[in-house]
Amino acid sequence: MSSASYPANTVDQALHLLQTVFGYPAFRSQQGQIVEHVVHGGDALVLMPTGGGKSLCYQIPALIRHGVGIVVSPLIALMQDQVDALAEVGVRAAFLNSTQSFDEILGVEKKMREGELDLVYIAPERLLTQRCLELLEVVDIALFAIDEAHCVSQWGHDFRPEYIRLSILHERFPQVPRIALTATADQQTRDEIIHRLRLENALQFVSSFDRPNIRYQIVEKGNGRKQLLDFIQAQHAGDAGIVYCLSRKKVEETAEFLNENGITSLPYHAGMDMTERSRNQARFLREDGIIMCATIAFGMGIDKPDVRFVAHLDLPKSVEGYYQETGRAGRDGASANAWMAYGLQDVVQQRRMIDESEANDTYKRVQGVKLDAMLSLCETLNCRRVHILDYFGQASDPCGNCDTCLSPPTSFDGTIAAQKILSTIYRVDQRFAAGHIVDILRGIDTERVQQWRHEQLSTYGIGSDKSEAEWRAILRQLIALGLIAVDYENYSSLKLTEASRAVLRGETKVQLRQYKKAEKAVKHKRQSAKDYAEAELGAEEQALFDKLRWWRVETARTHNVPAYVIFPDATLREIARNAPQTLTALRAISGVGDKKLDSYGAEILQLIAELHAT
Repeated sequence: MSSASYPANTVDQALHLLQTVFGYPAFRSQQGQIVEHVVHGGDALVLMPTGGGKSLCYQIPALIRHGVGIVVSPLIALMQDQVDALAEVGVRAAFLNSTQSFDEILGVEKKMREGELDLVYIAPERLLTQRCLELLEVVDIALFAIDEAHCVSQWGHDFRPEYIRLSILHERFPQVPRIALTATADQQTRDEIIHRLRLENALQFVSSFDRPNIRYQIVEKGNGRKQLLDFIQAQHAGDAGIVYCLSRKKVEETAEFLNENGITSLPYHAGMDMTERSRNQARFLREDGIIMCATIAFGMGIDKPDVRFVAHLDLPKSVEGYYQETGRAGRDGASANAWMAYGLQDVVQQRRMIDESEANDTYKRVQGVKLDAMLSLCETLNCRRVHILDYFGQASDPCGNCDTCLSPPTSFDGTIAAQKILSTIYRVDQRFAAGHIVDILRGIDTERVQQWRHEQLSTYGIGSDKSEAEWRAILRQLIALGLIAVDYENYSSLKLTEASRAVLRGETKVQLRQYKKAEKAVKHKRQSAKDYAEAELGAEEQALFDKLRWWRVETARTHNVPAYVIFPDATLREIARNAPQTLTALRAISGVGDKKLDSYGAEILQLIAELHAT
């Protein structure tokens, strides 16, 4: 596909490309405005949620403008799939990264010089080399797209040092428009993107951060792995999903546990052999129903549209990280779940990681504020979605689809309970960890209690009316509220803070969330997103849908691409529902562009005819 000269009406040409190349009937949200702005040479900062269609915002301008679009992406492992997906719709794309041979690199460079490519994906490390910069100097460049732009933030969860040096694009190529894109950025990160990438004059396009098809649920952690298994078996049997764990060891143990219980699961973390890691990622992307157990090393840029759930067995470090990770579920717009098991140890562990970090005090302070916001989301009595959107500066009403909306938690005046804990910590000279404090409160006559004669304390047994789990839930909230600190250098002993003194004196009231025993996950019918009208498929429609999915698996295997690159589930579902009898009718289905119609139209119509003939 060759670049065209700029049309009198950019909007018409952009819409034509959207429909004929990508197969979508109309632009969503701000896509059309962004495309027009970039086509005419403007810089842009685009914040759009995962699944919102960010890539079209630079792909279509690259097809309209003269030259090749350069996409800066940190995702070497996914570049091949991105290029394959573009090839399926007839776009001439390639990549330059360290996985290629020298001859392959020379071949791509030659095509760039001769104007034979529409888009080239380049890792930031390679782009910053003298060889690559000199190549770009002699190539006609349509635009620079800086994907995953939040990687520029030193305070963020995905910081990449190379991104800070990308301001060189503005310095060396001042006439080439730049578009920076991300799904996750609070105001501080936005400001840093603008400053670091020299985008002070760029227009900002901020879409809604809301993902209405995702149901947020945070449960009290008991046996986290068993709770995860119950959740998957009850609500996501046979579905693709991602399970995030904090440590590499926990990733491997969780994957093994799920496999032992008949659920196909693969591990992924930075400590694995690169070949094995890449193989596991490829299987997750190309096969149906696989669950990936991973550290946060996995996920950024994952385009798999039918991930039906994201689960966390450990507390994320920030709301941005949580939003980014959960956003990998339900990219196709169908209902999905974001599930987390959360307990006292999560709070202690995350605070310890910050305190023991070798970072400077400013960094630790920023990370502490981010963790406080994450804890606040976990402990909120109100709508989780409202809380998340408020963090990103967006006002909203209760969603009616998260756990706190569907089963509202109750709060209680926890001042006396807090005073009991704080008094006990004071009476043991702030030298003991949570377990011992709880034993004293409950009047448990352990060997350690006897050793220190703590059965003689006035607070011994004054909390016998509550279970260990209830006291741990209260302790967790008091730590989250900053009323108790943990001394990690002294056996995780609990300490009073300055704020706790006002509570002990009765000058400050403490409102707490009522403990709720972890319940076994209940199988329920998935809720459709408010803006996703998915009618149930009838028996004949379901049969066609299943047949189309099997056809897709075989076709994807032949082409050596992920199944969703051929067609996503949403497109197959629409084909099944409409059962088109002609190529014209099939072309009207969203997601069926001209190239895919030419490649697969006859086969699909034959499948439909065969099913109707039986």
